[in-house]
Amino acid sequence: MTSPLPDLPQWLSDYLATLTEAERAQLCAAWAWAWTHYPAGAVTRVGQSKHENRIAAARMVAEMDLLPDAVAATLLADIPRYAPDWRADVTEQCGASVADLVAGLDEVQKLTQFSDVSQLDTPQERRQQAEAMRQMLLAMVSDIRVVLIKLALRTATLIYLTDQADSAEKRQLAKETLDIFAPLANRLGVWQLKWQLEDLGFRHQQPAEYQRIAELLEEKREERLAYIDNFVATVKHELAQAGVQADVAGRPKHIYSIHRKMVKKKLGFDGLYDIRAVRILVDTVADCYAVLGLVHSLWQPIPGEFDDYIAHPKANDYRSLHTVVVGPQDKGVEIQIRTFEMHRFAEFGVAAHWRYKEGGKGNSAYEQKIAWLRQLLDWRENMAESDKENLAEAFHTELFKDTIYVLTPHGKVFSLPSGATPIDFAYALHSDLGNRCRGAKVDGHIVPLSTPLENGQRVEIIAAKEGHPSVSWLQDGWVKSSKAIAKIRAHIRQQNAESVRESGRSLFDKQLAKIQPKPNLGKLAESLGFAKIEDVYTAVGQGDLSLRAIQKAAGALNEPPPPPVSADNLVKQSKIKSARNGILIDGEDGLLTTLAKCCKPAPGDAIAGFVTRERGISVHRQNCEAFIHLAEIHPEKILPAAWAQQQDGQVFAIDIEIRAQDRSGLLRDISDALARNKLNVTAVQTQSRDLEASMRFTLEVRQIEDLPRVLANIAEVKGVLTVSRL
Repeated sequence: MTSPLPDLPQWLSDYLATLTEAERAQLCAAWAWAWTHYPAGAVTRVGQSKHENRIAAARMVAEMDLLPDAVAATLLADIPRYAPDWRADVTEQCGASVADLVAGLDEVQKLTQFSDVSQLDTPQERRQQAEAMRQMLLAMVSDIRVVLIKLALRTATLIYLTDQADSAEKRQLAKETLDIFAPLANRLGVWQLKWQLEDLGFRHQQPAEYQRIAELLEEKREERLAYIDNFVATVKHELAQAGVQADVAGRPKHIYSIHRKMVKKKLGFDGLYDIRAVRILVDTVADCYAVLGLVHSLWQPIPGEFDDYIAHPKANDYRSLHTVVVGPQDKGVEIQIRTFEMHRFAEFGVAAHWRYKEGGKGNSAYEQKIAWLRQLLDWRENMAESDKENLAEAFHTELFKDTIYVLTPHGKVFSLPSGATPIDFAYALHSDLGNRCRGAKVDGHIVPLSTPLENGQRVEIIAAKEGHPSVSWLQDGWVKSSKAIAKIRAHIRQQNAESVRESGRSLFDKQLAKIQPKPNLGKLAESLGFAKIEDVYTAVGQGDLSLRAIQKAAGALNEPPPPPVSADNLVKQSKIKSARNGILIDGEDGLLTTLAKCCKPAPGDAIAGFVTRERGISVHRQNCEAFIHLAEIHPEKILPAAWAQQQDGQVFAIDIEIRAQDRSGLLRDISDALARNKLNVTAVQTQSRDLEASMRFTLEVRQIEDLPRVLANIAEVKGVLTVSRL
């Protein structure tokens, strides 16, 4: 015989009274399902009754007005664990939307089992991993209410732990909350849950410090409340005199925010301004600024403590005016001024979109996606019932179409471009692992290396002890991330370079065996115009340097030095010889010229020539430091030079340097900007230190006049600090 269902909590009875008949039936069916399918005595990981936890969380979800199906799904959050065939029955009795939310909660629960970031080596790694986990949670769900329900469930768990003894499990949950869930609530703007998650997480992780601050607040509580009451009364009186309707009240201060401010500003408790805090709510934005002016006319504002989040909203769309004034008795008072509408959004964040239809104003590319999400949620309320099944597809198509999040077997999260394969994942872990990658397991199953990965999958790379990447990975389109593509190309170039160098060395050694006496190799390389002998080997292997030129240079080293060469004699004697090259030396064309590698001149640059022994006339930019130094030592070898008309299709190499804030996708975005300008990149060097990237690109241009437009386009790439030609 089935046990009778327990009576509904009073809050749930009151909530049901506000619903339609269909909504009441849906929620009552979920209540019955929860009581009949959770095993007797089922508890959470910290020992709380599953029923108590889900009921407490469901109340928070109802208070956020996330619609009755979300309340129902909260009650059924753990059903997949106890009823393997739950989906069809829940869909039939409670509706498809409830089943979809429960399925989303089940996926999130699986992911958060791997959310411990404490084992990572550095604070930076821990912050990056926590952010990746938050982003993945958002990317994984087709209905953002899944994340909000998860936050409510975690809040209910932390409230229960308040009366439980200290334990490692309790501290771990608290740390996980401060690392992952409280910042996620902040990201979504749900202040109502954010402050509880922060205070409770802090209380359970650092109980002694929490208690110390709580006692400091309690010691002067009556004095502080009396002070705030008098301050509020003065503000109300002045606002009434000015004809401004407003709601003025003391603002609760949360212990975690006090702790954070004490640590950040290195202040003691008595040095904080905002333990005395007031909030003023008005009808319009114009009233906000009017109230600000009135407050500043009554009390002296403290410099550096004013923030205008109305003109410049926070990334989560939080809007308010913040100021600190020197109040009566020379005590600092923090004041927040906002409209009632802004306050509702500050309380509920993304959840407010089921009530108030707010809009989003994200600043970064990621926050813009969250803003798009809010618009999508607003659309959801107004769409036809038959169209709602398309919502999940629209969400994943538009919101996170360019990024996926996958995990290592140990739960570390990596973001990759959409369509990425196990090869991309291997290179994201380590370049050497990418080179040795030979296979992969996805969620425990062996898959081809060409398999596109999906959000939330756990990937394990199967690698050989030694190996190298295959050119076919690129040719067959198996690689999507710019990092993997760059590493594969670099490895292939390095392999080819070694092969070419060894081939050139063999030819060089055979030629050198015919030369007596043997020349000094360093001087021989220098006489041929190379920094070191290995570069000579490469040039021979590539066919850029003939064996006859080596023989001639070696012979010259064994002869006495020739008399000094003047510029005038060179101009008269060296009309050779080479094809028309687009450079006039002292008004003459057809001379043997070489573009200097130190400054890479291009048409449009002011240039000059310098007479060399073996390479004819070396052409430099006039502001080249190396040329200026040479001109000081050998002024007699300097020749005037100018650009002649260039041949069709002729290009010139130039170097540019970019400094930027390092981030995922930076190299790809800069490469895209160069591609849009139809510029060929022949070399790239990158270096990252202290979250700042330094990049050097060698580009091929037809004339230098093209460069300002290119540099301006690169400067618009997110995170770029400076871009300049070298």
